Amino acid sequence: MTSKPKLVVSTGAGISAESGIKTFRDADGLWENYPVMDVASADGFRRNPALIHSFYNQRRRQLADVRPNRAHEILRELEERFDVYVITQNVDDLHERAGSSKVLHLHGELAKVRALDDPDLTFKIEPGVETTPETRIDGHAVRPHIVFFQEAVPMFEPATELAAQADVFVIVGTSLVVYPAAGLLHYVRRGVPVYYIDPNPSPVPEGVTVIRAKATEGMAELARLLAERF
Repeated sequence: MTSKPKLVVSTGAGISAESGIKTFRDADGLWENYPVMDVASADGFRRNPALIHSFYNQRRRQLADVRPNRAHEILRELEERFDVYVITQNVDDLHERAGSSKVLHLHGELAKVRALDDPDLTFKIEPGVETTPETRIDGHAVRPHIVFFQEAVPMFEPATELAAQADVFVIVGTSLVVYPAAGLLHYVRRGVPVYYIDPNPSPVPEGVTVIRAKATEGMAELARLLAERF
């Protein structure tokens, strides 16, 4: 039996926007009316951990009210014909809830917190549970399991390895300006087909197939193109 082609998909805020999740960073530097560096930076956490906990409690509450959209579902359906790996910049769990089986989160996960004294120790947060700077889980003080600005991206190296192994590489709903995630394209082997789905795509190297559309429409077009090619 022949193995399935490896389809590696890098997703950004655009794939979750149609589910009702606001994009991470607006043009005016605010996220949910907060200055981004107050609620998403290492300095911000040091200055005001209570604000950070409160902010991500709010994001978890918002996540409970949204559902995966058709773009997430198409990605899961592609697993029938491809060995699909999702590399996402998003901290929501919509890929998992849609049924994608292999998801790597570059920037952390809203539904988890991690120990302040052990970055490798994470805890799943059940819906409705909120945290504060005083919260202790198994004796550990915790913080949101989010990669803040000013912090390293520990999952970037595994992501580059996946990109280098891809038989098809797809970028969905990202501006390609947030690094290091935007650099994944440079790890794709020469000659591998690359597709880029975004309603306002950034400039990309020659040879990349650009699908100028929102994620739901663009993923439907991608599925059609892949069915013709493979």
